[in-house]
Amino acid sequence: MQSSGGIKPFDSTDKARVKPKTPISIKWLRMARRGRGLVVAGGIFPAIVHRSKSAALALLLLAVPWIGSAGALEVGANARVIEVVDGDTVVLADGNQVRLVGIQAPKLPLGRTHFPAWPLAEEAKAELQRLVLDRTVGLGYGGARRDRHGRILAHLHLPDGTWVQGALLASGMARVYTFADNRALSREMLGLEREARAKGRGIWSNDFYRILSPDDAERHIDSFQLVEGRIEAVAVVRGRAFLNFGRNWRTDFTVEIDPADLKAFRESGLDPKALEGRRVRARGWLKSRNGPAIQATHPEQIELVPN
Repeated sequence: MQSSGGIKPFDSTDKARVKPKTPISIKWLRMARRGRGLVVAGGIFPAIVHRSKSAALALLLLAVPWIGSAGALEVGANARVIEVVDGDTVVLADGNQVRLVGIQAPKLPLGRTHFPAWPLAEEAKAELQRLVLDRTVGLGYGGARRDRHGRILAHLHLPDGTWVQGALLASGMARVYTFADNRALSREMLGLEREARAKGRGIWSNDFYRILSPDDAERHIDSFQLVEGRIEAVAVVRGRAFLNFGRNWRTDFTVEIDPADLKAFRESGLDPKALEGRRVRARGWLKSRNGPAIQATHPEQIELVPN
């Protein structure tokens, strides 16, 4: 079937291959009952044989979302990547730009004046080039398909099953950056980000990307940040929830949730009223509204942290 823009549907027989930095042997296993394969809709997924079991599991996870267990993506067309713009944007052979949805890589100026490159921006771009440049990628959709700039919003995977967003998160070359209309695979992405951060990979070894305390938030207005702390009090006023991280709601850091968004939080098990006293990690753009604040539009912006 031919899709719009002259892009052919993804063909699993495409011979493009990615050469990983570390040698990994892939063995097709026919017997799932041996415990070394993964049963999926299309048969047995190749188990990854590696000296480290944890590394093997992590690599396997990078492919799982594409074979049905996550069930969150609609598989689209395939296309060749002819240019990498930065660490999370590529150009396809048909001229379309693709913004890798769900992640944010360190930013380059890209012609913007008075915009210094973020630390590790060139390294993130180089990693994405290593993964996809001049290679065929498959597109997958889990929400809105275009952004306000006209770019395609998609997850990318390689013919060998590698999930590109997952690979970038696992190497510490990006952080999770979701939207209310594009939340697919958030749980998997957050897990990969946590592991990379725990091991100090990539951006997580640089102070620029550190998780802020509520007291630090004021100094980072108008930037995307992760803020971690304990919720001191929760107030719901005219249907709007305010998660206050300090005693003075006029000056201390707050997470706000609009009435229209509260249902999604409750359905996900994050009832704001039950969060009082809990330690959480919130992510989003910091704005100044009676002190620093993040507007949370979907549950994946708030992670529970062990007390």
